[in-house]
Amino acid sequence: MQISQHFALEEFLFSEAAARLGLDNTPGAEELANLKLTAAFMENIRTLLRDQAIVVHSGYRSPQVNRLLAGVPSSAHCRGLACDFVCPTFGTRAEVALAILASGLEYDQLILEYGWVHVTCPSRDC
Repeated sequence: MQISQHFALEEFLFSEAAARLGLDNTPGAEELANLKLTAAFMENIRTLLRDQAIVVHSGYRSPQVNRLLAGVPSSAHCRGLACDFVCPTFGTRAEVALAILASGLEYDQLILEYGWVHVTCPSRDC
């Protein structure tokens, strides 16, 4: 199911840990609505990054999946408002983060993590 021009819902729902352990990672109605906002926000980031393809590593996490991954209970991933991603054809993770930082796009968090960039869409208006 496409939730924006370049993003499918499945990209934001996939979890290796959930698949491996048979955990349900299905969002509720509110989280699904938030995922659509987050996908629209990620479209803005894709445009900023010269329309280069973005690979989503983590989007929505059910509370059970979030606990398994040692996420904080208040994680925006559990609300469908966060995305961990890379844009391999744009540049390094740092270059991606700096482009977002300089862009004027509003976000709640922008973090360089392990092998990706974490961005949190502001819940009031992505």
